[in-house]
Amino acid sequence: MKKAAIVFNPCAGLKRANKYIGDIQELFKKYGYENNVYLTEKSGDGTKLTKEHAQDVDIVVCIGGDGTLNEVISGMLETGVKKPIGYIPAGSTNDFASSLKLARDIMKAARDIMEGKPQKFDVGCFNGRYFSYIASCGVFTKASYSTPQPRKNIFGHLAYVLEGIKEIPHIQPVHLRVEANGQIYEDNYLFAGVCNSTSVGGILTLDSKKVNMNDGKFELILIKTPGNIAQLGQIIIALKNQDYETEMIEFCSAESFIVHSSEKTDWTLDGEYSKGSDIIEIKNLHNAVEIIVNER
Repeated sequence: MKKAAIVFNPCAGLKRANKYIGDIQELFKKYGYENNVYLTEKSGDGTKLTKEHAQDVDIVVCIGGDGTLNEVISGMLETGVKKPIGYIPAGSTNDFASSLKLARDIMKAARDIMEGKPQKFDVGCFNGRYFSYIASCGVFTKASYSTPQPRKNIFGHLAYVLEGIKEIPHIQPVHLRVEANGQIYEDNYLFAGVCNSTSVGGILTLDSKKVNMNDGKFELILIKTPGNIAQLGQIIIALKNQDYETEMIEFCSAESFIVHSSEKTDWTLDGEYSKGSDIIEIKNLHNAVEIIVNER
């Protein structure tokens, strides 16, 4: 039999995957996979468990949210072991899964792993730390990592929105200077994101025609700080229509970015906290990991 290591975050999202774990193991056995479940208990466990077990199995299956997937991918890259990753999205938002069009139904997602095929996808590197789909700062960024887990479990994705609304009265523009494709973007921004996804926090969506998750490039979106109601209206309409040809939004695709910021500016990587730095180098690692996808 082939082997699978299941890295499972039992606290993810609404804990909806918990009651299916036995069924998932039985399903994998029917498809010829001997498997073991390894539970995460705290931040960083997904990376640790992946590093410990990836080399001894044929696939690593992640059950959890975007943060758990981030840890599994980081563990895989840190070991240098290249094994396919199966992802059963069970978090509160699941942006990465939405971009890949992975099934939201737990057992359907598990079956798709067994019947799907590995596809290569890009991964980001943020001053040496990995991210699978987003590195961002500014409005709503803090909500992704500061929302208490119990609140996530009760309200799901709505918890992020509610927590983000709390930030609005205290919004402070972020001054950034970003170098990309030989151009310089510098201004005060409400939001800045380098992403490889069509969904960002379930709030901001990008046109799928502009996002290719394995083209060796990331998308940069910079939302300027509005000076009046009219400019705020421009931003809202542009985001709603996914039309970034406006003076209030700067958008481009590039292989790498140099960001001049402040170490006091906090960032989030796949929903997890990352300390800021005066100079940040963000690189696209082309085709760095294989995620199992069933395109049927």
